[in-house]
Amino acid sequence: MRLAYHLLDVFTERPLAGNPLAVVPDADGLDAAQMQAIAREFNLSETVFVVTPADPVHTARLRIFTPALELPFAGHPTIGAACLIAQLRAPDMLGRQPLRLVLEEQVGAVVCEVVRWQGSLRASFVAPKQPELTGALADRAGIAAALGLDEAEIGFDGHEPVLASAGLPFAFIPVSSLSALNRIAPDFSRFAGAFQLERPAAFIYTRETADPANHVQARVFVPGLGVHEDPATGSAACAFAAVAVQFEQPEDGEHTIVIEQGFAMGRPSQIALAMQVSDGALVETSVGGACVKFGEGFLSF
Repeated sequence: MRLAYHLLDVFTERPLAGNPLAVVPDADGLDAAQMQAIAREFNLSETVFVVTPADPVHTARLRIFTPALELPFAGHPTIGAACLIAQLRAPDMLGRQPLRLVLEEQVGAVVCEVVRWQGSLRASFVAPKQPELTGALADRAGIAAALGLDEAEIGFDGHEPVLASAGLPFAFIPVSSLSALNRIAPDFSRFAGAFQLERPAAFIYTRETADPANHVQARVFVPGLGVHEDPATGSAACAFAAVAVQFEQPEDGEHTIVIEQGFAMGRPSQIALAMQVSDGALVETSVGGACVKFGEGFLSF
């Protein structure tokens, strides 16, 4: 078997930054075991396999694998796959107007838009599942121990540790400073107990940023999905909308939060989280960012 693959960096406008992604665009001949083995071979946070959609009116179906397991939904694979599909299937049209794609994932149909803007490809998608808070996390001492921080560094400006999900559950942990964020020394053996998740995943964030024009800097650890630290996590950014509405209580209307991630890893990423609020409640969430392709090749086996 000989299959083409493409390597992209997502949530960045330049190669070798952002979150790396492998995409296999014609994967109908692969079964789940082969997809998992290929994802393990690439050893990136996610690898995407593009197959024929169940509904022929949709653009494609995505199967998303970490090195350890298949995911029902993930953000940077959705952004990267949407950009690549648009570039491969409709390059001339992409140069003239935004393209709308509907990508099937296990979580449901994900509506995406791809544009070419100032020389870069950018994509956004509407969250297929409404972000929601799913619980509180009261054990600050346990959380601090899991992150290698002092208990006093957990929380800021009324933000408290919580659980939230937009298809994948994450623990959201506010920390008081960029210094604390950079000093995190995770003890993964404590994650399951501290964050109360079967597959631990933690989004740790602070209001201090590298660029004052941005709003939040975050680090994301997902050992439960086979990835220690992730450079840019669109599914967590989706769920963060519920956290932002809970603690910031924005007025009705449209709001955008720009999230920095990956800086501690040397892979700076920028995620645009857009929220529509009505009557104090979150009614629509979308996530967007840039994408750049930097390599391609063939799988032969």
